[in-house]
Amino acid sequence: MHNIPSISRFLTAPKQSFFLLGPRGTGKSTWLKEQFPDALWIDLLEPDNVRFYGAKPERLRETLKSFPQKKRIVIDEIQKIPELLSLVHAIIEEKLDYQFILTGSSARKLKREGVDLLGGRAFMCHMHPFIASELKEFFSLEKALTTGLLPLVWDSESPELVLKNYCGLYLKEEIQAEGMVRNIHNYARFLETISFSHGSLLNTSNIARECDVSRTTVDTYLQILVDMLLAFTLPVFVKRAKREVTKQPKFYLFDSGIYHAVRPKGPIDRPEEINGASLEGIVAQHLRAWIDLQQESYQLSFWRTRTKLEVDFIVYGPNEFCAIEVKNSASISPKDLHGLSAFCEEYPEAKPLLLYRGVKRRFEKGILILPCEEFLKSLHPGKKIYPT
Repeated sequence: MHNIPSISRFLTAPKQSFFLLGPRGTGKSTWLKEQFPDALWIDLLEPDNVRFYGAKPERLRETLKSFPQKKRIVIDEIQKIPELLSLVHAIIEEKLDYQFILTGSSARKLKREGVDLLGGRAFMCHMHPFIASELKEFFSLEKALTTGLLPLVWDSESPELVLKNYCGLYLKEEIQAEGMVRNIHNYARFLETISFSHGSLLNTSNIARECDVSRTTVDTYLQILVDMLLAFTLPVFVKRAKREVTKQPKFYLFDSGIYHAVRPKGPIDRPEEINGASLEGIVAQHLRAWIDLQQESYQLSFWRTRTKLEVDFIVYGPNEFCAIEVKNSASISPKDLHGLSAFCEEYPEAKPLLLYRGVKRRFEKGILILPCEEFLKSLHPGKKIYPT
């Protein structure tokens, strides 16, 4: 292990009951143990607990009675026994001053079971990989490009091995154990194939053809990835659209390290192409984290016209309308500004920002050009996205 101290996360714990969703390895348990050191902890990754509460969920009441002084209850990996949610809901309704903290690394089983997510009685919080402003001086963009920002991986002496094992865990332990797919080899091939779509338009027909499976199967596999919080898609920005825009969403794996771990590499793969997609993914995961840390509601999307004018990210909400383009280059040419310029012609209210791998900040044609690492380090939940 490296000598990196405990990293303080920006997430603030709500006063009432809440869900805390996030992929494995994002630090949910570590954060909760720091926030609620005296909580009653029920870990559903423990087989004994799964058998005990799974056979009779009402045993939760017996457990609470056994610890009358404990008013904060953490149920870790609640998706393992989604039937517990109905009981938790009933206990909350009794107003006995309990605060339940329910963690999950997959929303699939909760959605599939159609369980009542506490009828709005609990907040929904998300734990993401680290962001640069949490790591502060320990952040390295070069390192993040290849090993990602998962806490589980970041402080490891063998990040590539941890990433390899992490991907294997989700393929074998989660996917197979839950019986989510019939053919695990097809799913493994799908994972490799869809990694080429990281930061690109999602074309499920092409993926199905390359994987030699049906498009319906690809749609199912994709939904599994999203439900397990391992990937996300961005819609196209369509508000007040004057130009005809594409209908396909863009696809991202949730962390650049995971992208590197599953993407096949060989002699004909250009490193700059892989790193370009990785850089765009790092910006995407930072923007998602920033949005989830806001009190107001914001939307993250992209813009692409039928004539292929494109802006990588559009952040839209009560106090922010920002158009962001990402270039994995130390220099900027006039054509790199075309997408932002076209977007601002249509949406003059937007603030355009171009992130690149150079070191100087400057304005060109009304567009702020900013070093990407500087932008990531300055992205803070208490500040606006567009630099002042």
